[in-house]
Amino acid sequence: MQESSDTRHGQMQLVRTTSYFLRYGQRHGKESEVRQEQSIPVLLTGLMLCSGLFAGCHHAAAPVTEVDVAKAQADAQKEVGEARIEARKDVKNALKQDGADSKNVTVARVTGSFDVAMANADGDHKVAIEKCLLLAPDAQQPCKDQADAQYQAAAASAKAARISKLQGG
Repeated sequence: MQESSDTRHGQMQLVRTTSYFLRYGQRHGKESEVRQEQSIPVLLTGLMLCSGLFAGCHHAAAPVTEVDVAKAQADAQKEVGEARIEARKDVKNALKQDGADSKNVTVARVTGSFDVAMANADGDHKVAIEKCLLLAPDAQQPCKDQADAQYQAAAASAKAARISKLQGG
């Protein structure tokens, strides 16, 4: 097992501090208070605790699998479905309140379309990121960059469509 530089640095600091206190006690005639025989087990226990703590902090995350990608796809479909249901409710409420020719109905339809488009874009982005994590480490970042760019393009397209429809186009 390879120790990290932080672990080694922490262990060296502990050794230096302990040896300083041992020398200090011996120089000032306090050998009875600071006994080297009693300090060694304490030092070893401290070193073991520090090593254990530092080693425990460096566990890698579980690798992404096809199951994770499938879960992301299912979550994305669920989000899109929920956005569609919410959009329908908003349009129905606007129809009940204002009638079919109302501007509020148009706004509800446009907003619903926008919400569904954004849910699609968000879900596609999450799935694409999960797929990127399946790739080799050196190919992951370019893949994530492409996924981010596609998300930004989809979001911009949805916003442009919403503005266009709201302005009467």
